[in-house]
Amino acid sequence: MSSGPVDLCYRSATALADAIRARKVSSREALDALAARIERHDRDLNLVVTLDLERARRDASAADDELARGQWRGPLHGVPMTIKDSFQTAGLRTTSGAPELASLVPAEDAVPVARLRAAGAVVFGKTNLPIYAGDVQSYNEVFGQSNNPWDPSRTPGGSSGGSAGALAAGFTPLELGSDIGGSIRNPSHSCGVVGHKPSYRLVSARGQIPGPPGTLTQADIAVAGPMARTVEDLELALEVLAGPDEWESVGWQLALRPARHERIEHFRIAAWIDDPFCPMSREVAALLHGAVDAVERAGATVAREARPDFTFEYASRVYDQLLGAAECGGYSFAEIEEMATRVLAGTHDPGMEHAVLRHRAWLSANERRLQMRKKWFHFFKQWDAILLPVSPVPAIPHDHSEPISRRTILVDGAARPYGDQIKWMGLTGVAYLPATVVPVGVTSEGLPVGIQIAGPYLEDRTTLAIARHLERLLGGFRPPPRLAS
Repeated sequence: MSSGPVDLCYRSATALADAIRARKVSSREALDALAARIERHDRDLNLVVTLDLERARRDASAADDELARGQWRGPLHGVPMTIKDSFQTAGLRTTSGAPELASLVPAEDAVPVARLRAAGAVVFGKTNLPIYAGDVQSYNEVFGQSNNPWDPSRTPGGSSGGSAGALAAGFTPLELGSDIGGSIRNPSHSCGVVGHKPSYRLVSARGQIPGPPGTLTQADIAVAGPMARTVEDLELALEVLAGPDEWESVGWQLALRPARHERIEHFRIAAWIDDPFCPMSREVAALLHGAVDAVERAGATVAREARPDFTFEYASRVYDQLLGAAECGGYSFAEIEEMATRVLAGTHDPGMEHAVLRHRAWLSANERRLQMRKKWFHFFKQWDAILLPVSPVPAIPHDHSEPISRRTILVDGAARPYGDQIKWMGLTGVAYLPATVVPVGVTSEGLPVGIQIAGPYLEDRTTLAIARHLERLLGGFRPPPRLAS
């Protein structure tokens, strides 16, 4: 393997950690290569919005010195990485894209950030997102618009768009994202990288904004999880991130079961690629069906008509209710009251009614969610996983028009609701299921497309194992051609 700067920047986190531990590459050398690449390419992309290179260089040098003394912190020892700007980072500005937080410097790390540092990671910067992680594009008043490394006229997705774009551009080997409405999965699809949405509460998200800084409540549906360029790195990072936090560790420990199978021919996989409730573009559908065909040719048992015992439309309706309720924690009491008044008057924006649900209505929606979880549980007694789209289209052109509820996307020339971009991810997110996204190819316009591999609750290793097979069968991550040097 070449030791040139481009090669170094595109090494996987696992390979880089191995090279640092073997003292073939220093942590400081890797950090300087990434910083130089950001300096060269990020002016047109605006993905890494805050840098902390002085402290990071001290930390990298300390990691190198520790290895020289025979000391090793953990599997990410000396690996430089960036963090999504919604996660609090001690001593490093964290804004969540909000003007009112533009100068916030937290005193402590979010729980997942602390775990990455404890495993030896060197955090050197923060990546862009929409304000309060609330869009499938990544722009805000603090840092402006982030652009997709495959085509700067398009968004890198959201809300972890800066994270996915930085991975694709070779600015970082590993990232920490969050996902309540597909915020790990959508940008992984849009930028051609890999991402894992863990089972709900498998990874503590305490310390993420929103809610306001210092909030201890962890929102319903929302998770924190790893993003990378290889599935191997997702597995490595999940081992670091998963498990009880300090409050819970006195009473329980995590023991994730291994993947259901190792060999692809032993897996039983369902495929739900098409549904009139949320139609796919022809090109995206063709790539997804090609991925399903590849898995079947490799020997897996594939069922294209198997479905859980509820409709997509029903699941989406329940998801919309619970998502709106979960997101209301980011509003002030006065804002909630104003929205409730508008809902009663019939002058509200679409979806606003979900943010002002009465508790009785939320309990009803939650019961419907639990009934769906039971049906998924029985479905996965017969099937090991299900293959699903991420979004009907690849990365969309930038669209900052307001209100968001009136935006649309084009699916083969037909206008569809902007919210169609999250429906396929809500199908599994509402039920707390793990889901891994891997790239399956590029469109005729040269835009990447990913597929979603969802599986049984707390069986994250099964979706990751299937993702490894798809990565091998279809080639996995490839750098955007315009950033090949």
